[in-house]
Amino acid sequence: MKITNVEAFWLRCPIPKEKQHFSDYGLLTNFDMTLVVITTEDGLQGFGEAKAAVGSSGVCASIVSCIENELKPILIGKDAKNINRIWEEMYNGTRDHYALTRGRRFPILGRRGLTVSAMSGIDTALWDLKGKALGVPVMDLLGGACRDQMPAYASGGWADAENIGAQLNGYVAKGFNAVKMRVGIMDQTVQNSIDRVKAARKALGPNIKLMADAHGTFSVPEAKQFCRGVEDCNLYWFEEPISPDNRHGTAEVRASTAIPIAAGESEYTSFDIRDLLEVRALDVIQPDAAIIGGISETMRVGHLASVNQLELAPHCWGSAFSFMAGLNVAFASQAATIIEFSLGGNPMMYELVKEQIEVKDGVIGAPTAPGLGLTPNWDFVKEFKQKV
Repeated sequence: MKITNVEAFWLRCPIPKEKQHFSDYGLLTNFDMTLVVITTEDGLQGFGEAKAAVGSSGVCASIVSCIENELKPILIGKDAKNINRIWEEMYNGTRDHYALTRGRRFPILGRRGLTVSAMSGIDTALWDLKGKALGVPVMDLLGGACRDQMPAYASGGWADAENIGAQLNGYVAKGFNAVKMRVGIMDQTVQNSIDRVKAARKALGPNIKLMADAHGTFSVPEAKQFCRGVEDCNLYWFEEPISPDNRHGTAEVRASTAIPIAAGESEYTSFDIRDLLEVRALDVIQPDAAIIGGISETMRVGHLASVNQLELAPHCWGSAFSFMAGLNVAFASQAATIIEFSLGGNPMMYELVKEQIEVKDGVIGAPTAPGLGLTPNWDFVKEFKQKV
């Protein structure tokens, strides 16, 4: 299992016009991701994803550079089985020997941001490799499944008040019993967001779970106003009400409402999640495996969720690789009960890999294929690889 090569590819694929949507990120016309490929001396390959942005679009050149110029030299010649040690070596840099002998971390300056995103792709690829080498899904390496299947929620919901009901009911018609819609600054006013949620609940009826995601765009007073306005809509959770930079503000919003507050997709490492929990900001924790530090750190966050008796709901808006990373952790975690499934235009979920990820009647089964169970479509990679 000696590592002989580490590669990173920035992929940018146009989203078909009929599948584009407009949100606070603007009109999303492309989908970007960084595909990480780790090869061992016996030719086995593991795959992972690293993100330059939480949304669909982001320039990934800096992540490619970080992986190939900073992290690759650390990895070449190492035993790919030693995932925990490799994570610490990347996170601590030249002081990794202190971290390993003293039992505490001495992190590099880039302990947050794109360096950790780059590490995320590498870490996920290492778990994929180990699962393939042992012939078991990553979930089994994490302790096995806590359940045989899990409900998925349809993630989308950008339409205006007049059309949001039809859009969300279109998801329900596909078998989903839980749906998420976007709110926030894209609606111009808080009242417009409230009106859209009320229209959604009226159209869906009382028995479909409904979540709302503000992408961190409300101010604290606006988020409180929104919560008061939709308190009779039975939201399953209100996601990223305000900027992730303001954890005390998120805690203030949570203290003002009975609506569960969700966040975590914009955070780096379990230390950030710990800080959110210390100020009592969260009910639902949403790590993104392609941002927070890979499968290793996502699972650590899962343990935080469990011991704090909070819900784990990994952020799975990305390619098939980050989706399966989050899914494997979710099935292995006692705290996870529902998984995100993107219904936006997403070629990285369907065309990047040869396998088809299926949700049937709103439910997805526990992973069974070795590793992440995915094979890149190399023709797709070649067509949409960007020069760095």
